[in-house]
Amino acid sequence: MASSLSSLEDDLTCPVCCEIFREPVVLSCSHSFCRECLRKSWREKEGRECPVCRRTASRDDPPANLVLKNICDSFLKQKKVRTPSGSEGPSCPLHHEKRQLFCVDEEELVCVECVSQHHQNHSLCHISKPARERKENLKTSLRTLEEKLVLFRGTKLTFEKVEAHIKSQTEVTERQIKGEFEKLHQFLREEEEARIAALREEEEQKRQRMKEKIEELDGMMSSLSERIKGIKEKMEEDDAVFLQGHRETMKRAQYTQSAPEMSSGALIDVSTHLGNLRYRVWEKMKDIAPFYPVILDPNSTHESLVLSEDLTSFTTSDTDQELPENPERFEKYPEVLGSEGFCSGKHIWEVEVGDSEDWIIGVAKESVERKVENVGASQEGFWTILLSHANLTLNFMVDQLYLKKL
Repeated sequence: MASSLSSLEDDLTCPVCCEIFREPVVLSCSHSFCRECLRKSWREKEGRECPVCRRTASRDDPPANLVLKNICDSFLKQKKVRTPSGSEGPSCPLHHEKRQLFCVDEEELVCVECVSQHHQNHSLCHISKPARERKENLKTSLRTLEEKLVLFRGTKLTFEKVEAHIKSQTEVTERQIKGEFEKLHQFLREEEEARIAALREEEEQKRQRMKEKIEELDGMMSSLSERIKGIKEKMEEDDAVFLQGHRETMKRAQYTQSAPEMSSGALIDVSTHLGNLRYRVWEKMKDIAPFYPVILDPNSTHESLVLSEDLTSFTTSDTDQELPENPERFEKYPEVLGSEGFCSGKHIWEVEVGDSEDWIIGVAKESVERKVENVGASQEGFWTILLSHANLTLNFMVDQLYLKKL
């Protein structure tokens, strides 16, 4: 039973003061706090953040959590009944008397008999005074521990959100990888079909030519066979008859038509189909797989920016996304970095800004502050071109340089 009461007491403890809730109120994020603890937290931080999850509260005056208040009241009543009313202090092990005095010199509890025997010349006081002083000293340490506990709870919640975001990132990225490879597979399947179709077409054309040559030869061979047969029959005739038609037979024996020749290019042009095949397919594949010199880093993206699937562009959203507060992320302004940096050299980019009337484009140091307000100035580690109210400004130096928009 004591264990269950202790567990219940943990559930009924305010995350700020670490005591049983007093006048509990509930925020829109479902976390509850003592009304006074929440007010104090908001005064110190000058904002309406939840002390646990850091989300902004939707109301200045959050509603009372009546159900939680009733549970706390019942718990305190039950606890009071179970606590002995006359709790006795520890007794002296030597004299079995109540130890109600405190020896300042020896830093220990003593009874009246102890004073007369061992502590006559020592500085003594009632136990309430040193207890009060030490409790006050302990309150400072306890307050530090309580603040650290609140911080740890908030940090744990942040880590839990990051873990969930990692899982979501993995699922989305895996789905996109499969989609991109399916496009490549589809391209390769279509390219394979097209190249096999071209091979089959060439086969059909060249085999047809061979068939025509063969048919022509069949006709010539049939005609020649008939001629040979006729000549042989003439040669079997009576000599007088043979000699009578000899001249005509000799003419038929003169056959000047030659066999058709094999023309060049009759075979399949294998080199055309197989030569540098993979390279030529890869060259053609570049049309569906363009290279982008700048890939945006989603881990640095402000929660109001929505990146495209290929990470090359973004749009702004009126509704902020639920993104983890990782160190790389910009939190105050809608900003995003490229995924790769550089240390030297000349670099050129073409950026499409569409019909946007306000934008900032440039480069930044990797060490720029991402959790505070900045104006994109060179002193802050930014070198930018700014368009605002139809005016172009170059922030490359300490002094701004205004440009004319063409």
